[in-house]
Amino acid sequence: MRSGALPWAPPCGDTVEMAEVGPYWDAVRAPVEIGERALELLGGATGAVIADYAQMCWLIAAGSAQYWRRLPQVQALSATPTTYLGVPPIGHTTGPVLHWRVPLGPDRYLTDSPLLRGALAQAVAAELGPDREVGR
Repeated sequence: MRSGALPWAPPCGDTVEMAEVGPYWDAVRAPVEIGERALELLGGATGAVIADYAQMCWLIAAGSAQYWRRLPQVQALSATPTTYLGVPPIGHTTGPVLHWRVPLGPDRYLTDSPLLRGALAQAVAAELGPDREVGR
């Protein structure tokens, strides 16, 4: 891979495409209320984020979703079973339809999985109460 190039690219043009989770990345999906709070906690450490009016999805390293402990209202998506995720064109950066909440780029691609889980656990506790953060 040449410097600055990503191993995967979202669609060009105007059409959302379904991309298979697993070959290049896994994903973590959360409701937008929890996701926005987690995004604040992550700050500049976040990778690219896909969103619509109801949910947000972070891209994480392929294979890492299998190690996620459950969090309420948060879903780790992996290649097993085969899973697809709607991916907006690179130029779609505003909603409410599917868009890049945090645009993809050479310096902003995958989010560190343990860091994301920590931010989402804090966000779940803040939104749903401290008893819910550990997946009870």
